[in-house]
Amino acid sequence: MIRRYGEPVRADRRYRRRAGVYAVLLSGSEILTTFQEQPFAEFQLPGGGIDPGEHPVAALHREVMEETGWRIGQACRIGAFRRFTHMPEYDLWAEKLCTVYLARPVRRLGPPTEPGHHAVWLPIDEALRQLRNPGDRALLELALR
Repeated sequence: MIRRYGEPVRADRRYRRRAGVYAVLLSGSEILTTFQEQPFAEFQLPGGGIDPGEHPVAALHREVMEETGWRIGQACRIGAFRRFTHMPEYDLWAEKLCTVYLARPVRRLGPPTEPGHHAVWLPIDEALRQLRNPGDRALLELALR
């Protein structure tokens, strides 16, 4: 059973399942996050949806590059969670199945290519306060153990 975080399931909504991959990217006492401006200004673990036919690890590399501009290596799955949420940018109610990997930030290749995203290094203790999604915080805590 995969643990659920966030909003309760609403009986009056139809949810579409959406698989995604996310990265905990540690370097010393900091973590690389993405700050997304829209639809809500928030810090997140970099990552996102897996395209049809795409391998999850390939999606992880693509999403981290799009949202941070960094190349990553040594991705190792650390856990998964799900959450039920509205995604206004897609006008979609989604059951998000979020698989989280611990990976090494290898090299910054440039700025994020995803509009409205900014790569931000945060001290780990600040990230535990700033990450909006409770599932992101829980998996960061798991990675730190």
